[in-house]
Amino acid sequence: MLIEGLYKVDELISSETEITAKIRLNAAHDIFKGHFPGNPIMPGVCMMQIIKELTEKELSKKLLLQTSTNIKFMAKINPEIHPNLVLNISYSEEDGILKLKNSTFFEETLALKMNAKYKVNS
Repeated sequence: MLIEGLYKVDELISSETEITAKIRLNAAHDIFKGHFPGNPIMPGVCMMQIIKELTEKELSKKLLLQTSTNIKFMAKINPEIHPNLVLNISYSEEDGILKLKNSTFFEETLALKMNAKYKVNS
């Protein structure tokens, strides 16, 4: 975990091409003191890192981001109001490249959509 203590995995379910993760953000984490004081918002780059970490853990492979063709932050994630997130990750691998699609929700709200390609380093 790149940023220790930022989140906890409550549940992880996977199949051959999909991962569903339920995580809980730590609203008391120091990162939220600076982003932003009095109005904590989950940094988008941290969400991208969480998606990568969950995928690496589940596949037991190291990934290196190559391209991200579509990242849309649809709603602000305030860890004090919505600490529980559901990440739906689908992926396929071909010729050492992992293609990934993610949708992240809090409650029924779509917060993040992301498509990316990662180089697989076994």
